[in-house]
Amino acid sequence: MGWGMGGHIRYERISGDTSSIGIITIDRPEKRNAMTFAVLFDFIEAVREASMDDAISVLIVTGVPGSFCAGTDLADLSTIPGEQRGLRGSAEETDKWWPLVQCSKPTICAIDGPAVGMGAEFTSQCDLRIASSNARFAWNFVHRGLVPDTGAGTWLLPRIIGLQNALRLTYTGDMIDADEALRLGYVLEVVEPEDLMERAVTLARRIAQGSPHSHRLIKSLTYEGLTSSVPEHMERHTTAMSASFKSADHREGVAAFLERRPARFTGR
Repeated sequence: MGWGMGGHIRYERISGDTSSIGIITIDRPEKRNAMTFAVLFDFIEAVREASMDDAISVLIVTGVPGSFCAGTDLADLSTIPGEQRGLRGSAEETDKWWPLVQCSKPTICAIDGPAVGMGAEFTSQCDLRIASSNARFAWNFVHRGLVPDTGAGTWLLPRIIGLQNALRLTYTGDMIDADEALRLGYVLEVVEPEDLMERAVTLARRIAQGSPHSHRLIKSLTYEGLTSSVPEHMERHTTAMSASFKSADHREGVAAFLERRPARFTGR
């Protein structure tokens, strides 16, 4: 099934053996999927809806073939006073700045074509990234007198590819191709454009075989652990372990192993 959020954002589900995969597609090819304020609002709402959708286990974010997201639509941006631009929420409203990190589901980014500015930031917010050979990335904010606009380029990117590589990209605004992104460890793999969605769906289905309850806890523990002390992390870890032992998914996982059958997880 599928439906449009507001004309340029599509959210659909594709069924699997045990659960469904959610796919959000940015569909504004005439502007290379550049974000207006309205399209960005619909994108954030689509991610929020996917996060709350019990029918899906994994979320894929992509653009129409040949485009991922060329960043902010500067013509639309110019209609907003400078002192208000980019301030779509307070610092505490992380679901507006980092909707894909806040999403409770594992997220996969399937990138075909340019991911520039805000588009590059969206790719950093996803847990896993697969690129086509047409993909290109640029954090070109310095060319507009800005800093990376969601904060992902200055917080997540250094943790993904290392401080020096991240600063080179954000200081220069240089465009890198898919092969360099692979060399830097930014993407998992590079495939031909016609194979991109098939590969992303295959990976999503592999992830979906696991417990949604486990996925939620692993994702939160991992991201929160990036700034936690070991004692803080272990306190959250032991709480998560206790919750896991009490979960229906744990009981089902053990039963499936003993009965030599695939598990039928419910996320509870």
